[in-house]
Amino acid sequence: MILGVHHAQITIPKGADEEGKKFYCGMLGLQEIEKPESLKGRGGFWVKAGDMDVHVGTEDGFERLKTKAHIAYLVEDISYWRNRLQQNGVVILDSVPIQGYERFEFRDPFGNRVEMIQYIA
Repeated sequence: MILGVHHAQITIPKGADEEGKKFYCGMLGLQEIEKPESLKGRGGFWVKAGDMDVHVGTEDGFERLKTKAHIAYLVEDISYWRNRLQQNGVVILDSVPIQGYERFEFRDPFGNRVEMIQYIA
């Protein structure tokens, strides 16, 4: 029986760890968490998003702009995130509407597709 989702993984180019932390920990405010010692040599870092972990791994030779794969962050104030990202030069992409939600997408500095989504009444 599947109990839930333990973590999601995205990738950034090898050697971009500091730039990745600047965006994910600085811009998005996600808390970095300790990687197991046995995995530290692989590069990347892990962050906490609510009660779920996001593993930011490193990978070269992958065209991130050509994939629909993405991670969606559930937020409580979508307007805050739209404004914060736009003020920092992030291009906002409108998403196809889904009843009961407000959402938008953007690409992180590495080309990964990211969605911000909020329940609405």
